[in-house]
Amino acid sequence: MASLADVGWKLLEFKARSKRSGSIYEPLKLSILQREDEPLWEKLDRYYSAVKTTILNYQSPTTGLFPVKTCSTCKEAKVRDSLYCAASAWALAMAYRRIDDDMGRTHELEHSAIKCMRGILYCYMRQADKVEQFKQDPSPSKCLHSVFNVDTGDEVYSYSDYHHLQIDAVSLFLLYLVEMICSGLQIIYNTDEVSFIQNLVFCVERAYRVPDYGMWERGSKYNNGSTELHSSSVGLAKAALEAINGFNLFGNQGCSWSVIFVDLDAHNRNRQTLCSLLPRESRSH
Repeated sequence: MASLADVGWKLLEFKARSKRSGSIYEPLKLSILQREDEPLWEKLDRYYSAVKTTILNYQSPTTGLFPVKTCSTCKEAKVRDSLYCAASAWALAMAYRRIDDDMGRTHELEHSAIKCMRGILYCYMRQADKVEQFKQDPSPSKCLHSVFNVDTGDEVYSYSDYHHLQIDAVSLFLLYLVEMICSGLQIIYNTDEVSFIQNLVFCVERAYRVPDYGMWERGSKYNNGSTELHSSSVGLAKAALEAINGFNLFGNQGCSWSVIFVDLDAHNRNRQTLCSLLPRESRSH
């Protein structure tokens, strides 16, 4: 016979499940239930239902960014979170290419990812003056913002209110940009955007000597607002530089002036710095 404690735990679990029913994460729980002999198109349809319900329904129709929270009052969009959402849609689109009748879902998923990437590019290009300032003085008060308004792309927090210096976010954007263009997506349209991406590469190249706040947006472990060299930031910068070196942003339709170049000495310094930092994340972690 079950004890009173076991009955209490089961009652709490039942109440928790009843509260979660009907939530936006319900399709994710359903996706776990699958058969071994399930056809590929049925499996992709389940994944599409989960992505559509939990991610794509919340994409901004104006900028293409994704809010950090699904409540209607949230107007903040982080670059890193939007990149992860775009990557999930793009990955599912790559899977849909393997079947014949995709019911237009490949096109929808691909262009959702394109819209998000171009939305981030739009927000970045509105701060082109900060890129030039950061190249001269790589300080936390002259970097690109990492949080934008989800509807307008405007700045949300000032430098004193938020830790915007996150080199890993810019590096992740460059890395996903290369991967998506390699898969056949058209994200970069003109020479102005090519020049801006080259400037972003110039900023990322100096990751080995630019302390930032890292992927946890906190900097030092002691939460005193100081910046540090982070292995995650230097590692992502190294990966982005390796991916984009000699890459043509126009894909197969590009020419010599749409190719991105990387300083090999800066790449080697990032590699050496990363090897000296590992296995620790930073000096205080």
